[in-house]
Amino acid sequence: MKLSNIDLNLLVYFSVLLREGNVTKAAEHLGLSQPAMSNGLRRLRKVFNDPLLVRTSNGMMPTDKARELQPKVQQVLAQIELFVQPTIEFDPSSSKRLFRVMASDYAETTLLPRVRTRMAEEAPDTALDILTPSDVTFQDIELGNVDLVINRFDQLPQSLHLSVLWQDRFSCVMRRDNPACEGFNFDKYLAANHVWVNKTGMGVATGVNPDDVQKLGWVDIALNELGKRRNIAVYTRHYISAIQLTQQQDLIATVAHRATHLVDHFSNLAIFPAPFEIPDIELHMVWSPLLHHNIAHKWFRNVIRDVAHEIQAEENT
Repeated sequence: MKLSNIDLNLLVYFSVLLREGNVTKAAEHLGLSQPAMSNGLRRLRKVFNDPLLVRTSNGMMPTDKARELQPKVQQVLAQIELFVQPTIEFDPSSSKRLFRVMASDYAETTLLPRVRTRMAEEAPDTALDILTPSDVTFQDIELGNVDLVINRFDQLPQSLHLSVLWQDRFSCVMRRDNPACEGFNFDKYLAANHVWVNKTGMGVATGVNPDDVQKLGWVDIALNELGKRRNIAVYTRHYISAIQLTQQQDLIATVAHRATHLVDHFSNLAIFPAPFEIPDIELHMVWSPLLHHNIAHKWFRNVIRDVAHEIQAEENT
């Protein structure tokens, strides 16, 4: 089939259909009637010589061909967006844009408050919508449903853009009258009870399996390599909860160091370097190729990078 015979709007239809997995919802998103959307799907099937979406007991599911095409279509749409992007500069002082960010609890407590302060100064009418990892899938990121994702990632779809914001070490937080506090060392660490604070991954959260060390995260993997395990009494996904728990009980929370600024609110807590080697973590900023060339998005990414660099510079002075 010749390119001149293909309506490029069909690529937009394809992207939305795969995201929604439902003709009616895709039509609503695009402001089309359901018959028009159904006709678009028929045309797409003819173009690609594949059903693309098939009905199952779990709803409409993409075929292998559709999954193969999806990242390629996303790249084409990103290039088209670049071609039609207006050449005028983005004016943050007059923008009313809502920026949607998925952030880990760590990023939300260490980075985003300062980001919001900068936004209030430079773009006072913009707003910030902060989502949790459980609210977002990799497909949401690829399709540009969120502006940015700020978290730590071991693996990402190749289509996504990634920037490293900073690295961070680990520290231990405990109550000053915790028996482990005096002469704190590795033996006292192992003898104590602990708060685990982490997130098991993106998407809908599942309960922790204490025997699956690899999924428990950096601290427990490092201990496992030493042939040791810690006694975890509480599992939480929130840094502030972990720190509050250490204030109320004889527990130790091993957290990324920049989160220990939360301890300033609790005068009875102490901070110690981790008594064993834990590899530093990297905080990543990730975004869709569909948004890469958007001028407002570029401004927002630069704000986050600048704030991250400021925080690091302050710690080094």
